[in-house]
Amino acid sequence: LQLKTGDLDPRLFSRLRHLQKLDLSDNLLDKFPNSLTLPDLRVLNCNNNQLEDVTALKQFPLLEELTYENNVYLTLNDDYKVMFLLENLRLLNGKDITKLANHVRHVNSRKLTSKVTAHWEKFFRDQLPEKHTAEQVKSIRKKFLKSVQTNVVYGPSSLSEFTRWRVKMIAEEFLSYSLGLELNSDTEPEEKAEENEEESTESPREAAEDVAQVGDFSSYINNVLSVTVTPSKRKRNHSKSGGGNKRSKSQANTEEEAEDVSAEPLHFLQCHSKGNSREDFKTQLWSCVFEPVLDSGARKDPIVSSSRTVATCGGESVCLIDCETGTVLKKYKVATEEFFSVAWTTLTMVISDSRKKAHNILAAAGRRGIVKLIHVAADFCYGEIKAHKKPIATVCFSPTQETHLFTASYDKRIALWDIGIPDCDYNFKASQLLVLEAASIPLRIALVPTCPEQYLLAGCEDGCFAWNIKLDKGEKSRPFEAIFQFPDDESMTTSHRVDGLAFLNDDVVVSKSSKPGCIYLWSWSRSFDTKGKGCQRTMSAVILAELEWSTTDMSYLTLSTCPAKGYVFCGDEKGSVWMYNLSSYTAAWGSPKGKRSERRISPAQILQWPELHMNGEQPPEILVNNVVSDPAFTYLVVLTSVNITAIWKKS
Repeated sequence: LQLKTGDLDPRLFSRLRHLQKLDLSDNLLDKFPNSLTLPDLRVLNCNNNQLEDVTALKQFPLLEELTYENNVYLTLNDDYKVMFLLENLRLLNGKDITKLANHVRHVNSRKLTSKVTAHWEKFFRDQLPEKHTAEQVKSIRKKFLKSVQTNVVYGPSSLSEFTRWRVKMIAEEFLSYSLGLELNSDTEPEEKAEENEEESTESPREAAEDVAQVGDFSSYINNVLSVTVTPSKRKRNHSKSGGGNKRSKSQANTEEEAEDVSAEPLHFLQCHSKGNSREDFKTQLWSCVFEPVLDSGARKDPIVSSSRTVATCGGESVCLIDCETGTVLKKYKVATEEFFSVAWTTLTMVISDSRKKAHNILAAAGRRGIVKLIHVAADFCYGEIKAHKKPIATVCFSPTQETHLFTASYDKRIALWDIGIPDCDYNFKASQLLVLEAASIPLRIALVPTCPEQYLLAGCEDGCFAWNIKLDKGEKSRPFEAIFQFPDDESMTTSHRVDGLAFLNDDVVVSKSSKPGCIYLWSWSRSFDTKGKGCQRTMSAVILAELEWSTTDMSYLTLSTCPAKGYVFCGDEKGSVWMYNLSSYTAAWGSPKGKRSERRISPAQILQWPELHMNGEQPPEILVNNVVSDPAFTYLVVLTSVNITAIWKKS
């Protein structure tokens, strides 16, 4: 009947006091209104809808049979929620769940309750003074609820969302009944917030064919990658060629201790193996990017302020990983592909009931020159764009135009595409808007933050270039507008491989050159002359500072930035991650008379690769191809040349 949620009128349904069986299959329902009542309902069929949440079903306490197959957003976690909420439920999607439901309601609840209680006793009991104020109660309640949901773990990782949901429930009951820690003044806003959280949570749905593989494989990982952690961090190695570092040793230590950030290794995953082989320590991992947090939508996590879900690519697969639990939420494979790059965008899509909703879309590309477009929440690769005839090195979306995607290829071109917005049947139309001609292969691209619709910067095999990408300029194919020259021993040169490129803030560019041990920070606004005319002009990069890095001449070990925290990250040829805290420098660089830092800036910290044993042996040479933090710098994801994704957490 094409019924939408608004068509279920509570005023009508609440009068159906004796209705026992209701069939709502093959409609467009995304949730149940909370006040349908139906006190005698025993059988409910919701197959083939668009349900995103099951918690409203608790209003039907006598329900015995429930089916909701083919609702793409519902997961195993939702099955467990209804088993807990509906005490009389016998059949779920045609299966007898009586025994399992008893386990969920009793054994599972008992275990979680004891873990929640133990967490309070161990970490929080002593924090609450005997005579406490309402403010103290409010503060400790908030801290405890956040901590307990993050740290209490039980059962398989595929049920982590259900476990967090139950832990929160149990923790709130524990606080109010056992300890009397209720915040009466706060109840209303808190309840509202919870309701929003429930409505906005879409849990990860694992494609059926991959569940067993990922489950089996995860348990294998836990066995084979036994980790012996040597000290998880070390100060700057003073024996390295420091190049112009004139500080005394005591000064250096004092400054570094002030900047020190403690990070601990959380997980080591081998999830990109070719054919799921346990012996694959050769697949190179290239790109990772954290999923944007939706205001209301897929995998918004109330526990963390920014997303903890990261997409990684390498070999024939793209993986979606929960950084906190180390769970591989999804895996997408193309047997003939080698993926080099992934990028996220958020599209406002119109579902079949004409309701607009934001959804995260992942673009993945690589050796075949094809861009795959994946609607992650629906487990669906809905389309592809044959973008180039040669491999695609990197892709990125415009921060201001959600459908605009840049693809940089080994054909020495960077193309701008409008990927369109898919309709309810996933029909979409992609079109090419621009082609930027490069003099050599583009390796890294970055849009200028202050004018992302006007200028694009690219690090290429033979230099660093800028293009005017304004769409009202007319010509569709464009040469570069500027090439930047950098210091080279005694002179300046334009000819060098730039394999790392990112903006630290609106103006400061961080670029890594093939010159050994060389990472430059330079000013975009002071280097790029907007007044000059003509194309292919040479401009000198106005250098603000140089970062001390490894002396290796190995290429393609790229860098990244965390603008919100003022950090730069870069891996090296020994599995280490160099972390630079530049927050104290940026204000000076931004002033009109900002001067160059005379000496190389040392890393605040170098995270060393822990001692890992795989099949009883330590892996051979480990290169860190890429290292990326989430926007809040809670997690650090390290991609290696030996098919291992390492996840560190700031402690």
